[in-house]
Amino acid sequence: MATTRKAATQPIQLYSWPTPNGQKVHIVLEELKLPYEVHAVNIGAGDQFKPEFLAISPNSKIPAILDPNGPGGKPYGVFESGAILIYLASKAGKLLGTSEADKFTVLQWLMFQMGGVGPMLGQNHHFRVYAPEKLPYAIDRYTNEAKRLYGVVDQQLANREYLAGRRYSIADIAVWPWFAGHERQGINLKQFPNVKRWFETIGARPAVQRGMAVLAEHRKPLQDDPKALEILMGKQQYKKRRRS
Repeated sequence: MATTRKAATQPIQLYSWPTPNGQKVHIVLEELKLPYEVHAVNIGAGDQFKPEFLAISPNSKIPAILDPNGPGGKPYGVFESGAILIYLASKAGKLLGTSEADKFTVLQWLMFQMGGVGPMLGQNHHFRVYAPEKLPYAIDRYTNEAKRLYGVVDQQLANREYLAGRRYSIADIAVWPWFAGHERQGINLKQFPNVKRWFETIGARPAVQRGMAVLAEHRKPLQDDPKALEILMGKQQYKKRRRS
């Protein structure tokens, strides 16, 4: 069932689930105060393979949005969480910096999340928590890579309040939900004091708290749901995608 947030005419239609990639879009919508309506896409039940979702997100991954007031005033769909953050920030004229140099600094750190933090911490979660067989090599490999990435962010924050400088941006929003699972990643934030300060500062923002609450009632440990694990990580994830 769809839930309306900040009800208004022609809200953005958000298709999502409470994962880090979904949460960063929930947060940016709350930070920008854009009206939206959220639709739960239960990835454990296979909703991501439904034709109506594939029409917006051909890679069968959440989140995706449909903006009724897109470019030229026409409906416009966006998939890939990083692209959604850029689209929404551009639409609102916020969270992308105040100069061209600022914007490209923000985009560098957004790409850092998309190309490094998300994939590596995702693998960390998989081998530490979800893999049916505990493989010491894989666990050590991805735990060490997680520590390396936290170290990169810690160094970046040594003389900066936020990842891209003095201003909060979509780069911070992109990374923060991935770091929210630091304990499951084998990370002790006390070893990364700059990250700890940044993490706590952002976590105290009301819009972040509201964004993390979106669809939170649906979140449950995947290891307790073998069927959902099979859909997400077994052969079903490679099922042929067809559109009707």
